[in-house]
Amino acid sequence: MSHLRAFGCRCFVLKEGNLDKFESRSSDGILLGYALQSRGYRVLILETNRIVETCNVTFDESTPSLSASLECAGDDEFGQDIFEDEDEPEAFEGDGGVPAPAAGPLRGDSSSDDDGGPLPTASTTADPRPAQGSSSRTHAEGGGEVTSPQRVHHRALRDHPPERILGDHHRGVQTRSKVTSIAFCAHSAFVATFEPKDVGHALSDSNWVNAMHEELENFERNQVWVLVEPPPDCHPIGTKWVFKNKQGEDGMVVRNKARLVAQGYSQQEGIDYEETFAPVARLEAIRIFLAFAASKGFKLYQMDVKSAFLNGFIEEEVYVKQPPGFESPKFPDRVFKLQKALYGLKQAPRAWYARLRAFLLKQGFVMGSVDKTLFLLRRGADFLLVQIYVDDIIFGGSSHSLVSSFSDDMSREFEMSMMGELQFFLGLHIKQTRDGTFVHQAKYTKDMLKKFDFGDLSPMLTPMGTSTALDEDTEGVAVDQKEYRSMIGSLLYLTATRPDIQFAVCLCARFQASPRTSHRNAVKRIFRYLRYTPEFGLWYSSSSSLALVGFSDADHGGCRIDRKSTSGTCQFLGTSLVSWSARKQTSVALSTTEAEYIAAASCCSQILWMRHTLSDYGLTYGRVPIFIDSTSAISLAKNPVLHSRSKHIDVRFHFLRDHYEKGDVELTHVSTDNQVADILTKPLEQATYARLRGELGVCYPF
Repeated sequence: MSHLRAFGCRCFVLKEGNLDKFESRSSDGILLGYALQSRGYRVLILETNRIVETCNVTFDESTPSLSASLECAGDDEFGQDIFEDEDEPEAFEGDGGVPAPAAGPLRGDSSSDDDGGPLPTASTTADPRPAQGSSSRTHAEGGGEVTSPQRVHHRALRDHPPERILGDHHRGVQTRSKVTSIAFCAHSAFVATFEPKDVGHALSDSNWVNAMHEELENFERNQVWVLVEPPPDCHPIGTKWVFKNKQGEDGMVVRNKARLVAQGYSQQEGIDYEETFAPVARLEAIRIFLAFAASKGFKLYQMDVKSAFLNGFIEEEVYVKQPPGFESPKFPDRVFKLQKALYGLKQAPRAWYARLRAFLLKQGFVMGSVDKTLFLLRRGADFLLVQIYVDDIIFGGSSHSLVSSFSDDMSREFEMSMMGELQFFLGLHIKQTRDGTFVHQAKYTKDMLKKFDFGDLSPMLTPMGTSTALDEDTEGVAVDQKEYRSMIGSLLYLTATRPDIQFAVCLCARFQASPRTSHRNAVKRIFRYLRYTPEFGLWYSSSSSLALVGFSDADHGGCRIDRKSTSGTCQFLGTSLVSWSARKQTSVALSTTEAEYIAAASCCSQILWMRHTLSDYGLTYGRVPIFIDSTSAISLAKNPVLHSRSKHIDVRFHFLRDHYEKGDVELTHVSTDNQVADILTKPLEQATYARLRGELGVCYPF
């Protein structure tokens, strides 16, 4: 029993590697438990906020460092309603400046989150100097007065009578940044840090066993299946456990998730399923939703339906095998007959969408005419918008009563696993402020640099040099195709918020079949640029209008392999960039006019889709301007002239002329210097590139 230590006691972990002469030889930590796969201890390193498993540790059990912190860790865990209107002024009683009693529990002002100082502990007369750690206690001598009163303490006394303040008001305001690590200490002792390779591995750990039991309890609660005798000629579908550790923003494991999925690859069409299609929101639709909300000035919220697919009813008769490791000892030969959808089934997304759509329509929502994942609810002058992406839902509206009512209705109908202000959606980090909304993928960018070991590269100011001209390079040295494709795939996902790298990534993506050293160097240049701008993203200003504008440009014969041109288009809502593309054209253009004409046709098709989508938001447009820097392409669209330079153009591109005559679009000339879409067609020199990047709204405003 000599190896057992007090949980939460202070400890010191020996540092490894080459240390400086005067550098500390150990790191302060907190004991969380014992390693499962080795004879070590699990320790939270306070300096890095990381959990390590090590044997090189010394304990100080005489100085408890966790109990006092955990005592106050939950004070700020739950607080005001997520739908509370932050813009409403405070109500006062009389002239004394005393606020009226709040309907809910009182808590610290949200502005206290900016206070980065250490947290003082409860004491009658506390020393205002920062204490080392949240557990230390310092008392003033002999009832003497504090030399420098705490700012937060005096503000609380000024705004609230002491009898109305919950808890010890001498402690001051505790910020979330200070309780996150402490709260995680208490939680991380009850989660596994590894992901099992199979069921046997998972059954050896109690945390993963609890996660699997939680999944099966969801099945029972939702009445997903019934254990029955297998009918004649029954071919039940197999099931499989999928294990995944859910991580927080800082990369720490916050939850062990076990998902039982059906092996849908063995389903037979016409027997186990019929239709499988389910609409999914486009990224352009998500960005339009964000830009519209920012312009209207209302806050967006998100909710996640717990085990969403288990709520969808299926029409087919489907049988599945019993879960591995949880077979019934009394009826091992029986199978489960599904009453609702199961993850992995081909028809599961369609069944869930049908269930959610029916519920929303019953509540009075109207489905979008173009985007079938957009639902709108109007109550007089107020409105509520709901955007669906499978089981992730974002919503917001002009009335807090509508938002709260929708939240209550969803909570009564479905079990929610998460609900709150919109912060993360589809891997995008969304920061909402009074001035606008900032959408970025900073954490993903840093993780990607670390994944491919590019974290120490010297930064570059542009993603591609102006002299770069990539071709097949058949004489070059071949590189690892798997790694190259992985880098391209990671970069393509990043272009969801980074249009400034769109052209460079798409150009390098053309050589995935046989990548060479020159191609990898070009990709490496993109990573060096990301090393310089890891936290850049899209800014949607609250002062932006909702005017729809398009830009179109083309680089004639830019591809050195087949001499096809590159089309670059982008569409704005006011100053908010919501859609863009950089694509190689499908045919060889014989002139710059033809290349520009084809690019303008592509921009026009996207504009028409956006017009119809925005009509569901209640926005109508006349002639939408498309800015082109080619006067000859504009003339070709305005005049039905067929001569030697235009008669061969595919008839499908002439619909640009048709919509111009109908009055849907207006073709306007813009100088090349002000052509924003130029950044999507070719490499540019640094000054021009930085200017156009800023006009796209790609920046780091915080």
